[in-house]
Amino acid sequence: PATPADKTALTDLERSAKARQDLTLEWPDDGWDWVLAGASTWEEEVLVANTEGVFAEEKRVRTRLFVLAVAQDGAEVQTGYSAPGKSVGLELFDLYPPKAVGEKAARQALTNLKARPAPAGTFPVVVGPGFGGVLFHEAVGHLLETTSVARKASVLADKLGEVVASPAVTYIDDGTLPHAWGSTEMDDEGRPTERTVLIEKGVLKSYMVDRLGHLLTGYPMTGSGRRQDYTFAPTSRMRNTFLAPGEARVEDLFAGIAFGLYAKEMGGGQVKPGSGEYNFAVQEGYIIRKGRIEEPVRGAMLVGKGPETLMRVVAVAQDLENAPGMCGSLSGAVPVEVGQPHVLVSEIVVGGRA
Repeated sequence: PATPADKTALTDLERSAKARQDLTLEWPDDGWDWVLAGASTWEEEVLVANTEGVFAEEKRVRTRLFVLAVAQDGAEVQTGYSAPGKSVGLELFDLYPPKAVGEKAARQALTNLKARPAPAGTFPVVVGPGFGGVLFHEAVGHLLETTSVARKASVLADKLGEVVASPAVTYIDDGTLPHAWGSTEMDDEGRPTERTVLIEKGVLKSYMVDRLGHLLTGYPMTGSGRRQDYTFAPTSRMRNTFLAPGEARVEDLFAGIAFGLYAKEMGGGQVKPGSGEYNFAVQEGYIIRKGRIEEPVRGAMLVGKGPETLMRVVAVAQDLENAPGMCGSLSGAVPVEVGQPHVLVSEIVVGGRA
């Protein structure tokens, strides 16, 4: 129960939040642009001890920088966002100078401010590197966790050794990448983390398996048991999950597209558990016309099914990038990285203005 002092502090916090809200609402409509920035860093001491003789511990340090840029022109307001993070301390600012991160967010906001509404239809789509991997993380990655596979709640259950994607797709979950946002020395069951090839050239090779998933399915454990903290039971979770680089040049992905969409930066979205049906917002998009990147568009949504999209991957470029995020599931919110190079999908339903 809150003490009187706690209640007073809460009232002060609420008053402060209200003041900030009023300031935002009363921001002058004079065409000025503005930016919000912040950083978070945390350090964990993790100890795992159980009756099977496991006694393992690890120190985990992570730091992330957030920049939200807002561009305004009269009544029109658009945003840009950039948020790099690594398993490091404040040296993150040497890897990602705040000025450069802010400029990236500002450029995106200004681009969206001048963009026209995106067209609707079914088009070829080139998805940009880095956070573009969130599409496959949500629409496919969760289908490969034994959290859903053991319950037969995934359309990819019982498909080991089968072709589930195009030959251009190799999908990997790797918890050993140095200083990556989702890397650890051990999982939250005390098992050493590892590199797990999930899909290799279109063939399903492995699932992500925690201890309970192993007991239920018989699949070998992959060091994928993760949880937010001790108040959650570990479940199978992704770590740093990405499409492996292909052999195509980036410019080759655009060549030959008469009309399509370049989803340079992806935003948030929703996924239906089990089937992999998804819809994701495009944070920064452009029309592709006759093989060239043309005018910016805004408001585009990508709609489809993860397993079907995997089969429609035509080509994967060489420019792999990863980006950090937080993933929520049965065992709470855990840090993960998503990633991919530029990827060409033969067709995706694009929601926009008809």
